[in-house]
Amino acid sequence: METKSAREIWGAALGELQVQVSRSNYRTWLEKTEGLDYQSDRFVISVPNIFIAEYLDRNQRSLIEKTLIHLTSSSEMRVSFQVNGRHHHSSNGHSADPAILAPALSDPNQLNPNYVFDNFVVGSGNQLAYAAARSVATNPGKIYNPLCICGPVGLGKTHLLHAIGQLAQARHIQVICVSAEQFTNEFVSAIRQKKVDDFNRKYRHAGMLLIDDIHFIGGKKQTEESFFHTFNSLFNANRQIVFTSDQPPKAIALLDKRLRSRFESGLVADIQSPDQETRQAILRAKARKREMDIAADVLEFIARQGQQNIRELEGLLNRVTAFAKLLNSPPTLELAAKAVVNIGSREGVTNSSAHSRVINAVAQAFDLQPEDLKGSRRDKETSLARRVAMYLLRQENGCSLAQIGALLGDRDPSSVTVGSKKLAAELVHDKSIKHKLADIQKILNSQTKRKTT
Repeated sequence: METKSAREIWGAALGELQVQVSRSNYRTWLEKTEGLDYQSDRFVISVPNIFIAEYLDRNQRSLIEKTLIHLTSSSEMRVSFQVNGRHHHSSNGHSADPAILAPALSDPNQLNPNYVFDNFVVGSGNQLAYAAARSVATNPGKIYNPLCICGPVGLGKTHLLHAIGQLAQARHIQVICVSAEQFTNEFVSAIRQKKVDDFNRKYRHAGMLLIDDIHFIGGKKQTEESFFHTFNSLFNANRQIVFTSDQPPKAIALLDKRLRSRFESGLVADIQSPDQETRQAILRAKARKREMDIAADVLEFIARQGQQNIRELEGLLNRVTAFAKLLNSPPTLELAAKAVVNIGSREGVTNSSAHSRVINAVAQAFDLQPEDLKGSRRDKETSLARRVAMYLLRQENGCSLAQIGALLGDRDPSSVTVGSKKLAAELVHDKSIKHKLADIQKILNSQTKRKTT
């Protein structure tokens, strides 16, 4: 196939991998990779350096090959990695040059050019963090020093961190932006190479220091000691310090008390999960940037599937748009439902028995057969039972709308939404339905207990 086809297939693969691996793993090892070539059962992936090639070869090869087999419908797939024009073979062959793997003290800042303030969608859950980030970027070292941006994964903390760095650099401020893991690795490398003075000179003379995932240093005594002195040096010189964390400083396990006190002396701005309106706005912005015309009902559908974080949303959008390109079809609601349920069906294989137990228990409670819930019967009793199954699969099993539609006879996700909402309203006024639901939940709970004993 042409290189373009390999790039599109790998784009779809990244959409899947993004929701299967952690945020830090995706950013570190997969984000800057590209599909280079695809022929029959061989797929070549371009990676930026040999360090990434070694890691993917050792740790992610199986997952990558399974993902590509699924997307290409091949019976098998052999993946290889190409670094700067050279193929990288399995780690059983020659290994990487240690000098390349060692973190250098003079690494340039890795600011993502897409992470700017203009691309950040502001909603009710991130207003404070956004306003504080803009303030420190335009008036560094004067207010909110240090600034801690905290919250669960995938909500835009790193985006704001890099946006601060980009704006500060545009004002000719010397910015250092690293992850806490990179800071730790550089510190360890500096000790081994007896270059601690170089390390201290680099970090303690920065115009602005941005640290991602600061919770990583918790419990690492030597790293904490080094960062404590770095913090004091920069703070006393009125240099801006910003860091992100998945939790507030007071909740970071094993964090040195002196650091916790200093972290809390500035502003702690948390980011909360986006509401439905904000999720749709985020998807509209990302689609617009990619110059893709996606209907509002499709964006609304995707927004309802990815309710945990923005990274999950982007992964689902990548998945839908990649499928549209591969199938040479516009991104319709039907195509989006197929793309999303495809992920759900693969991720939820191990949960299929739990889903079946729900459907079977509901059918038994209403004196029906499971096939009745999946079929076309529309009498009052069957329709009510089907709504109860939709409600339980959504509330108890955490199934997506597309998954529920597939489990109950390939129904449209919009009908699942309507059915679930209708039952929720009925539960408020109809005690008999509430009792019936409680009986079904007792049956399911007893089955779970028997299974675990």
